[in-house]
Amino acid sequence: MRNILLIAAACAGIVSAQAQAIYYQDSKNCDMLRHVAQQDRLRREFVLPEVNGYKVLKADLHTHTIYSDGQVTPDFRVEEAWLDGLDVLAIADHVEYRKWEQNYIDWMKGYVKKDAKAVNNRLVRNDITKEGIQVDLNLPYRLAEPVAKNYGITLIPAVEITRDMVTCGHFNALFITDANSVFDNDPAQSMRNARAQGALIMENHPGWTRKNLEMNDFEKKVFAEKLIDGIEIMNGPEFYPCVATRAVKQGLFMAANTDIHNATASVYGINGQQRDMTLILACDNSPEAIKEALLAHRTLAYAYGSIAGDEQLVRDFFNACVTHKVISTNKKGVRTVRLTNNTSMTFLFSRGGNPFQLRPFTSRNMTLDEGKALKFTVENLWIPGDKPHPTIKIEVE
Repeated sequence: MRNILLIAAACAGIVSAQAQAIYYQDSKNCDMLRHVAQQDRLRREFVLPEVNGYKVLKADLHTHTIYSDGQVTPDFRVEEAWLDGLDVLAIADHVEYRKWEQNYIDWMKGYVKKDAKAVNNRLVRNDITKEGIQVDLNLPYRLAEPVAKNYGITLIPAVEITRDMVTCGHFNALFITDANSVFDNDPAQSMRNARAQGALIMENHPGWTRKNLEMNDFEKKVFAEKLIDGIEIMNGPEFYPCVATRAVKQGLFMAANTDIHNATASVYGINGQQRDMTLILACDNSPEAIKEALLAHRTLAYAYGSIAGDEQLVRDFFNACVTHKVISTNKKGVRTVRLTNNTSMTFLFSRGGNPFQLRPFTSRNMTLDEGKALKFTVENLWIPGDKPHPTIKIEVE
C-alpha cells in the first residue's frame, strides 16, 4: 500500500511539473492559465553578410493592399513584411485599377436596401473622369507610414501604372511625392509625371500574359526616352533569365518582388518558403541610400532559393556568404578544405559529379590535391550570358 502511495505521489509530481512547463498563470488574472506553447509573432530573420562594405537590405518593391486589388490593409502589409524579415517595403497600389471600390458599392447596395442611392452617392466609384481620379491615392502610404516607423521598416512611397499588358505593360513608380499627380491618359506621360517628382520607374513582370519577351512598341519608346530605371527579372514564381541580359545592356537595376495581393503566409510561409526579395546593397536603410543603390544597380534578385544578378556582384555576394579554410594536409599533399555557409541561404554545388548542398549555417569538408584550386559551379546562382551558372574558383594556399 505504501509503495502504491509513493508511486501516486511521484506521478502527481510529474503531472505538476508538466503542467508548469505547459501553462503559466496570467499575471493579471489569477484564475486564468495561458498556454506556453502559444508563441508571440516573431520575426523570421534571413541572415546575409555585408558585401563590398555595403549592407544587404531585403526589400519587396511591389505589393498591394485593399486600396487597389489587394486583400489586406496597409498596416497588415507592413507588419507582415517585418515578420518575413524585410528591411524595405513599397506598397504600389494601382493608379487606374481599384476593384474594391465598385465591389463595396455593390455590396452595400445589397445590404442597405432602403437607401441604396444615398450609399452610392457617399462612396467613390472606380471612375477616371476628365478631372482625374477622384480619390486620394496617397492614403495607403499615410496609413502605413507610422506602422513602418514602429517596426523599423523603410517604406518607399509608390504606385503602379497599369495599362494593357500586351500593348503597354505595368510599371512601378518608386519614391514619388504625390500619387495623385501621376495619372495621365497617356501612360508615358504618367511616367514623366512620376519622373518629375524624382521617381525611379521599374518595369513589372515583363513576360506575364505574353507569348514571349520581345519588347513591344511602347516599351521601345519609353526605354529610348530613358524613363525606365529597373526591371523585375523575378515576380512571384515567374523568372525571366534573358531579362537579366537586357538589364545589363540597358543599365537597369534587377529586382525580384512578390507582387503579393493576399497574405504572404498563404503563398510562401505555408510551404516553408522565403518570399521573393530584391537584395539592395546600400550604405544604410535610409530612402536616400536605397535610391542611390538602385541607381548604381547594386541589386540582386532572390526567389525560391535562387539568386540572379550582374556576374561580378553575384560572385562578390557568394564570396561574402561562403568562407573556406584548410583543415589539414596529408603526406601526399592532399588537403582537406572546409567550406562554411554563414547565411540563411542554401547553395547547390556541382563539381563534376552529383550535386550537393551547403545548407544554412553548416560546413562541408572537401579534399583537394596539391597544387590545385577548388573549383565548382553554383547551380542556384544565375548570371547573364550563355553560361547561366557561375563557376567559382578558390585558390587554396
